[in-house]
Amino acid sequence: MSKQFDVVVIGAGPGGYVAAIRAAQLGLSTACVESESYADPKGEVRLGGTCLNVGCIPSKALLQSSELYDQANHSFVMHGISTEGVKMDVATMVRRKDNIVGQLTQGIKGLFKKNKVALLSGHGRFVGRENDLWQVEVAAKDGGTEIVEARHVIVATGSKPRHLDGIPVDNKIVCDNAGALSFDAVPKRLGVIGAGVIGLELGSVWKRLGAEVTILEALPDFLAAADQAVAKEAWKVFTRKQGLDIQLGAKIGKVTVDEMGVTIAYEAADEVHTLQCDRLIVSVGRVPNTDNLGADNVGLKIDARGRIEVDDHCQTNLPNVWAVGDVVRGPMLAHKGMEEGVMVAERIVGQAGHVNYDAIPWVMYTHPEIAWVGKTEEQLKNEGVEYRAGQIPFAANGRALGQGDTTGFVKVLACSRTDRILGVHVIGNNASELIAEAVVAVEFGASSEDLARICHAHPTLSEVMHEAALAVDKRPLHF
Repeated sequence: MSKQFDVVVIGAGPGGYVAAIRAAQLGLSTACVESESYADPKGEVRLGGTCLNVGCIPSKALLQSSELYDQANHSFVMHGISTEGVKMDVATMVRRKDNIVGQLTQGIKGLFKKNKVALLSGHGRFVGRENDLWQVEVAAKDGGTEIVEARHVIVATGSKPRHLDGIPVDNKIVCDNAGALSFDAVPKRLGVIGAGVIGLELGSVWKRLGAEVTILEALPDFLAAADQAVAKEAWKVFTRKQGLDIQLGAKIGKVTVDEMGVTIAYEAADEVHTLQCDRLIVSVGRVPNTDNLGADNVGLKIDARGRIEVDDHCQTNLPNVWAVGDVVRGPMLAHKGMEEGVMVAERIVGQAGHVNYDAIPWVMYTHPEIAWVGKTEEQLKNEGVEYRAGQIPFAANGRALGQGDTTGFVKVLACSRTDRILGVHVIGNNASELIAEAVVAVEFGASSEDLARICHAHPTLSEVMHEAALAVDKRPLHF
């Protein structure tokens, strides 16, 4: 007889493992299916998905290591700290990153055990439905298969890197995000295709460690999704101060790999160029993982972009079948998938789980960091919304001066009529942490006056958020 569960989650990335844990907390018998081992030394299944294994977590570990190296070489001197002969051991840096990943993946297994979530190792796919129970096949790597049954199925199979035709990725010379996190040495010349989050973050890592980095971006605009004041500041810092060579409007032609490295032919500004590099990172977005899901077996609707069609509460066209995270519409952000996982688990038991998609923060972990929530000025203008803006630079902030980095600013956008906060944009040190206050404000419908009336500790970077809120009403106190 097949194993039966109230809920079977397919995929143990951020959306999947959180959905499984929350479902179990709510008293539902829950199983989670995962097949990826991500080169685990023991060959065991690794939980956490792309984010934890070859995405968010390992990239932040490398960013921190490279930032410390950069500070030792260029910033310590202003504090009166002299350093000589600073060296980077890439193998040690990568090993530290791997240890962090291993610790966290084991931590999720511990959470599964604590919450009584059954882990099923293998590839999960739909095979049918019988007596209101969905049948999911779990195919193990050793060739064995089993069928499990569930009243509810949550699909959380995530996404994979989008590759370009004619550019084979071997994750040694030509890499996607996974290979770019495990270089065995600093390349002398590094090419990056794509100036999005992944391209800028990984390009920054290897630039700080000494690589000559050229980023080729197909779009004519830099960071088009961000507020354009932020994008302009970021462009200035990345290109002039940090020396990243970013080519916009680049149309990629033939890419050749030989014993000398990689040669990329591309066209920009109506001229043909050639880029010679030792290694190439391809970071041109991600596509949903819906291959071999068995969608056709049960009539699960998938759109032209490979995403599972869902409503506002992540319900698919099939009864008791849900989908969350990168495999559905919306931004491919780990925290968005987690919130959807919680929402679905709560709705299964009749609670009013929800996700406010207007209050999801965006973060880029470059240096300076970039973070925002809500609307940009450009979006408000295009929508005909009247607004007021307050913008304050970190240059006027005592804590930023003490830290030795006054790059960037905070911008608050509020409705001209109601003063409700419509968007907040930050570029600067710790933007990823500072944005949390703005997310709370947007979630609870706060006004700029509300932020302006809150006491912020002194001296902190958060005071710039306070001053920007005051600036909406043209009454900043320290600028």
